[in-house]
Amino acid sequence: MKYIPRDLYSKRITPFIDKPIIKVLTGQRRVGKSYVLYQLMDEIRGLHENVNIVYINKELEEFFPIQTHTDLLDYLKDKLAKENNYLFIDEVQEIGSFQLALRTLLASDSCDIYCTGSNANMLSGELATLLSGRYISFTIHSLSYQEFLLFHQLDNQFDHLLKFLQFG
Repeated sequence: MKYIPRDLYSKRITPFIDKPIIKVLTGQRRVGKSYVLYQLMDEIRGLHENVNIVYINKELEEFFPIQTHTDLLDYLKDKLAKENNYLFIDEVQEIGSFQLALRTLLASDSCDIYCTGSNANMLSGELATLLSGRYISFTIHSLSYQEFLLFHQLDNQFDHLLKFLQFG
């Protein structure tokens, strides 16, 4: 998949790969949280052979049946291998009581967990209560000016800076 590398975020998150803590990417809608997940998946594939990456995007119809933490655990039963499992859930807040499933998966050491969320509950202190000490949060922001130029294939000109300030 082609995406703009978000090195600032990957440098912050990669030290936590394979650590027993849930990695949570929060931020407003449309700032690139999903693409940071894709970048992390590619980095993990580069670090390890024979990885089992399970990706769930709650904005895709195929994942609509996963409505509760029980649905999530049932879905994962035949998706997780004996080892080298990496779970990525995009828009995790769309799964009712998701924290129960994530805590179960973390406690059983069945996978390395990464998820995104963008609603007010995920952005507030409520996340600390839901996952109490079992997660680390990374706030993802919109593209920087350099990322904006790369994304739109523009050079560094004053007109492009104005475009960034207006639309970026």
